[in-house]
Amino acid sequence: MTVEVSDHRRRRRRRHATRVPRHRVLAAVLGVFAAVAGFGLVFVETSLNLADDGFTTQDISALLPSVTPSAEPSATADADPEDLSAGKALNILLMGSDTREGEDNQELGKGDVGGMRNDTTMIMHISADRERVELLSIPRDSRVAVSDCKMLDGSTVYGWTGKFNIAFSNGGQNGNIAEAAACVATTIYDLTGLLVDHYAVVDFSGFVDMVDALDGVPMCITQDVYSPKAHLELEAGAQVLDGTTALAWARARTGTGLGDGTDLMRIERQQELLTNMARKALGLNVLTDAKKGTKFINALAGSMTMDPELGDSRFLLGLAWSLRSFDTSNLYMATVPWQYAGDSSGDVLWTQPDAQEAFDALIADESLQSVLEPETEASTDDSTSSGSTSKSNDKKSSSASAAPSASPSPLRETEDEILADCVID
Repeated sequence: MTVEVSDHRRRRRRRHATRVPRHRVLAAVLGVFAAVAGFGLVFVETSLNLADDGFTTQDISALLPSVTPSAEPSATADADPEDLSAGKALNILLMGSDTREGEDNQELGKGDVGGMRNDTTMIMHISADRERVELLSIPRDSRVAVSDCKMLDGSTVYGWTGKFNIAFSNGGQNGNIAEAAACVATTIYDLTGLLVDHYAVVDFSGFVDMVDALDGVPMCITQDVYSPKAHLELEAGAQVLDGTTALAWARARTGTGLGDGTDLMRIERQQELLTNMARKALGLNVLTDAKKGTKFINALAGSMTMDPELGDSRFLLGLAWSLRSFDTSNLYMATVPWQYAGDSSGDVLWTQPDAQEAFDALIADESLQSVLEPETEASTDDSTSSGSTSKSNDKKSSSASAAPSASPSPLRETEDEILADCVID
């Protein structure tokens, strides 16, 4: 069903679209890719072999809806690391699993909870020209029609209307992360028409290892936080969170200093945490230091389950190399447009047609910001129209017509500089 949206609403900035400030670097996963690239260029054979030995991969293509494959990317003759998907836009499904499987995950999760669940789901879109990176978060409490999902043994798990994270739980009934990811990907496709190109799932212990490999993540805690359920207690101010504390910060919903206790507030904290992880990763010498670089790559390899192509370190290296001069002003993070269901369930409903337009932009490799915040992008275009390159004001402009420029010297910050940004009123 289509719900009309008034012109007045379209003139406003979308309430639930979150734009990362222009001085921020890439989101954490993209920062990891860049770190792999910078490190790999110096220690390529050693680092790639280490990563390939550690990656856990599983193909889910047989479990996904059958669609006509897109055109193969064109090959490149460059001597530099090769982007194996050159000329093709990528949509990567990123998920955080709260499985208690394994001693480490059970301890970090503070209890034995049966089944597989996921707290975090994002679509990372990398434009075909490698000049735009967008992350669209899907609230776990979205009320949607969860799809029927095929399993590797040929059986089917039937879905129903409920919270979005039911899809991961349904697919994970046999304890297989790949089946869980496939069910999420199938649900997204059935809801929106977007079929993801790759997937990656990180669990509790993997996330902790990634943060600890960076020696912590600098954060600005704006007020005192106390969450008994999350085993989290923080004082307001600038501080560096270790892996266990960062995980608690990312997962906490209820308690003092955490807003209204909804998943939507948690998404905002997760996006800030991921951004600061990337800022630190790109500011450290993990890009050129063999010892630290190896530690970082091992943490990456051991922290994720992904599809075989994404789990090929040469694929990651080529992708990261293609993004080496990415202009961070073209990084955009948002949440699927939503509204509360209004029935005391805590569920949220996707607002239409806004939500579908957001997914359509990802499918068509068009600017997500121009859909969710057309007036913001238009004002940016107006302010730069005197330059040699201007972006299209058309809401449906493609990445080619928008022609964002790449920065030859992306911003790099030290931990002290990141902490110095923290100002509490």
